Amino acid sequence: MKILAFTDLHLSSPAFKKIKSKVKKQDPELIVCAGDISILEQNMDFILNKLSKLKKKVLIIHGNHETASVLNKLCQKYDNLFFIHKKCYKHENYILLGYGGGGFSLTDPDFYKTGEKFHEIIKKNNDKKIIFVTHAPPYNTNLDLMVGSHYGNKTLKNFILKNKVDLCVCGHLHENFGKEDKVKGTLVINPGPYGKVLRL
Repeated sequence: MKILAFTDLHLSSPAFKKIKSKVKKQDPELIVCAGDISILEQNMDFILNKLSKLKKKVLIIHGNHETASVLNKLCQKYDNLFFIHKKCYKHENYILLGYGGGGFSLTDPDFYKTGEKFHEIIKKNNDKKIIFVTHAPPYNTNLDLMVGSHYGNKTLKNFILKNKVDLCVCGHLHENFGKEDKVKGTLVINPGPYGKVLRL
């Protein structure tokens, strides 16, 4: 399966043109956004409308520039946009788990309940490939390193370490666009605003 993943678009027209071009040339089955499509929720419906017109299923979480409630409500206007924060989305042999927001703390107590739910989903679907979509990067990787220190999330990192996760798509730190790393056996990637096509 081919997935086009992107993050931190922040209403960038040049970045959206790159995404649109990759959709046309590489024809991914799904588009995945790891948050921050806007700048403090400005023109959100405008960019969501443009994403909808790509004629692909778009799975999206909020970043630190959007609230979950507003983005969820706007996504409901479109048949092919799916807000997956704290949710599970099944596609063929793949399960996508979404957790948005955050990015400014080393731990996230709010994730514990969601993490337990996701753990049970993974246990019941051990024959499926698991894709974990977060805005904040996991702690102590190439994706959370900035000015010699790590700023990622330890709670999300521990979840990856304790569960069978095949891929983690994240964002937030613009300095690390395009970088990837491994956490145990999990590929972790920040695809950046221009997007990256992943073959799974």
